[in-house]
Amino acid sequence: MTRWREAAIPLALAAAVLAVPLVVKNPYHLNVAILVLVWTTLGAAWNIVGGYAGQLSLGHAAFFGIGAYSLALTAHYWGWSPWAGMAMAVAVSVPLAAAIGAITFRLRGPYFVLGTLALAEVLRLVVLAWRDLTYGAAGIMVPEIFPGLSRAPYYYFIALAAIAAVGTTWWMERSGFGYYLTAIREDQETAESIGVNAAWYKNLALMISAAFTALTGAFYASHLMFIEPDIVLSEPVSVQMAVVAIIGGRGTVLGPLVGALLLVLASEIFRAQFQQAHLLIYGLLLMLTILFMPGGVLGEIQHRLRLRAAPRPVIGTTFSSSHESSGQREVG
Repeated sequence: MTRWREAAIPLALAAAVLAVPLVVKNPYHLNVAILVLVWTTLGAAWNIVGGYAGQLSLGHAAFFGIGAYSLALTAHYWGWSPWAGMAMAVAVSVPLAAAIGAITFRLRGPYFVLGTLALAEVLRLVVLAWRDLTYGAAGIMVPEIFPGLSRAPYYYFIALAAIAAVGTTWWMERSGFGYYLTAIREDQETAESIGVNAAWYKNLALMISAAFTALTGAFYASHLMFIEPDIVLSEPVSVQMAVVAIIGGRGTVLGPLVGALLLVLASEIFRAQFQQAHLLIYGLLLMLTILFMPGGVLGEIQHRLRLRAAPRPVIGTTFSSSHESSGQREVG
């Protein structure tokens, strides 16, 4: 019964997310909702390794780009369906994540950050240079997953992906896997001293994160119907994934959703008024969050709720009891 009560809010939220196309009919508004869910999924994927495992990644665009180009190239050269391209995206990204993690997670310091950053940049340069295969900076057309249909099927697909990514973090928080990741994040030496295989659990977190990121990259490519290296492999893509999780609340289940809502809506509002101003808004939101809400928006809300729920000592009772005890000591 307790588990069902814990799952009630996430299930209600998932139902609300799936009901959006029944209410929102405007194509533009539905497209904005799709973007919110794209960045929710990416933020949740980054949060698995960057929030719970505490491993800062600045190169997740590598997995995002692998997903996009896997779908585009398999369809363009071999005539594969977009669904087969998505499967290829996950099949390529997960072993690559395992290889990167096996090399970097056994080392100390910022090696993982540098490794992921280098991977994304190397892939971007390869895609730019290998014009015979990827068409370089000219880009390549991508087939639609749902050709000839409205935006609603795209919404439902990315909604299910977002629910799966957020649901994975919800499960992690309540499982031994999540406890191990949190222990590694807080104090890796202590966790290893009690038998936790830190390298293995961090690597597993990276593989799960890479799978969701690559899947979303493939979806995003089909949604846009066109990709080029700066769209899917640039450093700002990696940074925005991290920013979504950090602003919403790194290491929290719904933090990426909150961050995606704030960033996408702010971007759309200010993009319409001032071109490129949305980039400034990202920077300002990040600075304000770091200065005033280090735990992110959701982390700050949870902190304040815990403070309110904490029992407060009654000053008069405390003074009276201490006065009586001192009087008893004097009499004795």
